[in-house]
Amino acid sequence: MRTLLVANRGEIASRIFRTCRDLGISTVAVFSDPDATLPFVTEADAAVHLPGSVPTDTYLRGDLVIAAALSTGADAVHPGYGFLSEHAAFAQAVLDAGLTWVGPSPQAIATMGSKLRAKDLVSRAGVPCLPGSTDPVEAASTIGFPLLVKASAGGGGRGMRLVRTAGELDEAVTSARREAESAFGDGTVFLERYLERPRHVEVQVMADHHGDIVALFERDCSVQRRHQKVVEEAPSPAVSPELRERLSQAAVAAARSVGYTGAGTVEFVVDASGEFFFLEMNTRLQVEHPVTELVTGLDLVGLQIAVARGEHLASEVLHPVLTGHAVEARLYAEDANFLPQTGTLLRFEIPCPTGVRVDTGVETGSVVGVHYDAMLAKVVAHGTTRAEATARLAAALDDAVLHGVTTNRDLLVRLLRSAAWSEGDVDTGFFDRHDPAALGAPPAPSVQRVHALVAALASAATRTTAFPPGWRNVPSQPQTASYGGMVVRYEHRRDGLRAEVDGVALEVRVWSATAGLVDLSVDGVRRQFAVSLGDTVWVDSPLGHSALVEDPRFPPPGGALSAGAVAAPMPGMVLRVAAEVGQRVRAGEVLLVLEAMKMEHAVKATSDGTVVRLLVAQDDQVDAGAVLLVVDPAD
Repeated sequence: MRTLLVANRGEIASRIFRTCRDLGISTVAVFSDPDATLPFVTEADAAVHLPGSVPTDTYLRGDLVIAAALSTGADAVHPGYGFLSEHAAFAQAVLDAGLTWVGPSPQAIATMGSKLRAKDLVSRAGVPCLPGSTDPVEAASTIGFPLLVKASAGGGGRGMRLVRTAGELDEAVTSARREAESAFGDGTVFLERYLERPRHVEVQVMADHHGDIVALFERDCSVQRRHQKVVEEAPSPAVSPELRERLSQAAVAAARSVGYTGAGTVEFVVDASGEFFFLEMNTRLQVEHPVTELVTGLDLVGLQIAVARGEHLASEVLHPVLTGHAVEARLYAEDANFLPQTGTLLRFEIPCPTGVRVDTGVETGSVVGVHYDAMLAKVVAHGTTRAEATARLAAALDDAVLHGVTTNRDLLVRLLRSAAWSEGDVDTGFFDRHDPAALGAPPAPSVQRVHALVAALASAATRTTAFPPGWRNVPSQPQTASYGGMVVRYEHRRDGLRAEVDGVALEVRVWSATAGLVDLSVDGVRRQFAVSLGDTVWVDSPLGHSALVEDPRFPPPGGALSAGAVAAPMPGMVLRVAAEVGQRVRAGEVLLVLEAMKMEHAVKATSDGTVVRLLVAQDDQVDAGAVLLVVDPAD
């Protein structure tokens, strides 16, 4: 293997290129129009443009990817994860083109790609499985509720719906089929028993072409939103050595049943008693693979390449050693309600002290759009104990400067510092018990007042470049600004700065202030505040993190949305319009469906009423806050 093409984008492409550089392998990237300026494109030795924006025209065009490999002299293809990574036909086409496929055989991908066939196969190998059915009526009558609707061909939470009552069943199945067809080109779904509050535990396996298969311990991926993982760790705090052995044996049996080679992950749900059930096998590298690398000291991408070359698994792989603990947090461009956000990253700086690793595909200046997954980075920490790894991870996230796009950073930090996480009290229902809006809420009002003053000082600095030496001794006219209703007033006196926010006097001293950094003492404690100015003023400090919008001096007429207006909660495409003008609707009824970053979001009526205006149509692109339709509330 001399030259490897990565049939993927963003952070996973960068991750694979890093190992290739270590191994002396040349690299080739493919990129779409929106990705042309992302770091992974120039990190490769060569890159091929796939004209277009949507995945079906670019990263899902196997013919274009293979043509790119052949035109650049690549002799191998690595699929990363997502996109074509679990498409058996693509794997076969790579082999038919005379290229090396860095992954399992097309036959193994096809078998495990169908969750229905996979469950049948592994159950015959003695691996326990949950009861399920492809017939919604049969599942409801024989298994009962709650049920989980799942896409047979997919993963990552797409095509998955939780159904608790018979009245929800038809819409859930229809929606899951539609999303599965869009994401995977296969709308087949099945239903299985839903376990309340289980843990999601998966086992990393590695297998060569010489009959050796090894389990590289487990990862706990229980903290999830929309059935997608948010925080992962290795090892699981709930898995005993005896349970680890049983899970490992089951994972190896599942892999052996399909003649597996390469890296794969066998996923299980584990209940409070320690009973576990097979969920699926992912025939690719997982997003959370870094936690396994940190606790084993192994490079999983390097092992994938070694297996693809036909090499035997080395002794240190066949006899792995578990060292310490690792925790990974997925940093997403999304709000506290898990809705994806878009924008330009004005500043993107995550510290990497000892024990911390950052895998990312973006940088300062990168544009976060609607076409791809909302994940910005994986921040991973390793320590001798779970508590040490957690503390390092929370500190790295808290110290990051993330300006320009709303992220889930505050939610992650508060989650990692919560008593529930510290005690290991986590399962797939974590966010049902811990309000994500509260975890991701803005800082306390006292902190927001300080940040509002910082925003005003930084904005003023743009008009003077920076405060000159001795400025504190020069009296000034009173200055006023307002952010989200917080009125800031300050003036420079001979004895220092006089400031108040919302009528609350602040005891402050300004050491320096520029448009990007304010050095300020509050109540005698000096701190630095990183600032980025724009339509939104972003402030990061040891006190917390704020996004402040300056109130207009002359508010536009009309002000707030009119009564009954239904606005887009996120930017995206109108996937389906379920209402029409004149239609009577009830509170909770689906009015239309938006799609952004490969996920569907149903927009529902907030009250009974009649649709009087419809302002969008199917396939329209809308911005967050755009009015979609108007419902005249019922009397």
